[in-house]
Amino acid sequence: MAGISRYEKAVLGLTAAFLLFTGGWFLARQNTAAPYEVTTTQTVRPQTEAAPSAAGEESRPDSLMEGEVIDLNTADVYELQRLPGIGEKRAQAIVAYREEHGPFQSVEDLTRVSGIGEGVLAGLREYASVG
Repeated sequence: MAGISRYEKAVLGLTAAFLLFTGGWFLARQNTAAPYEVTTTQTVRPQTEAAPSAAGEESRPDSLMEGEVIDLNTADVYELQRLPGIGEKRAQAIVAYREEHGPFQSVEDLTRVSGIGEGVLAGLREYASVG
């Protein structure tokens, strides 16, 4: 190294340091774990396959699903309560009326049930049927 000047030694040293640094950086990036992706899915059960509750009875929805229609002549009190504007007392009144007078001939017959007027009927007309 007698023929190399002090300036050339500095340039060679800096070049060697640069190559070591970039080589180490490149190798370190190769060993890093790739980012991972988490994907979640949600399983929705159909209304007819409700999961049993802790008490052992089937769990039921509290409201109607889109496009669902309830038959006034076969629905129990719980199913009738799912109709808009129908609470427990009105549902019981519908069942009592049906037991006393027979099946409903049309949805409009609901106005004969105590507590159900045109306003309530208008809100549930598209969700109820008679067979």
